[in-house]
This record gives sequence, structure tokens and C-alpha cells, in this order.
Amino acid sequence: MRPEYATAQDFATWEARAKFMTAAELLYTVKDCQEAEAAMRGHNPVKEGYYSDQASTFGMELTRRRRHAREIAAACKGK
Repeated sequence: MRPEYATAQDFATWEARAKFMTAAELLYTVKDCQEAEAAMRGHNPVKEGYYSDQASTFGMELTRRRRHAREIAAACKGK
């Protein structure tokens, strides 16, 4: 039986999946996970944490892409 909490394998799977998602898909997924997290608040703290971890993982990929885009833009201005 699968545990309710996020495992190392879950994080690896989410990170791998996030690399192939569009920015719009990432944003939708983060918002969906945040809504699920809020729905679990006060009912199931373990699942609340699971969805929080999931939102954070997909959100990190979105942040990485935004930072990378800013770095490229800054480098292009300097040329």
C-alpha cells in the first residue's frame, strides 16, 4: 500500500514530469495543488503536506525557468 506522505520517489517523479510541462501547465498544477492543500487543512495534515510538497516541486521548476529567462535577457542587453 502506498503511504499518504510524499516519498523521495514522488519528488523524483514530479521533478522529471515538470521538466516537460509548459509554463501554463506548471502554473495550473501549482494552483491545483494549493487548492487541494487548502482543502485538506484541518482534515488530514499528512495529505496537506503532500500537496504542499507537490506544489513546491512544480513551483520550483517554474521559478527556475523564470530566473533563466531573466539571466538570458540580462546577458543579451550586455552585448
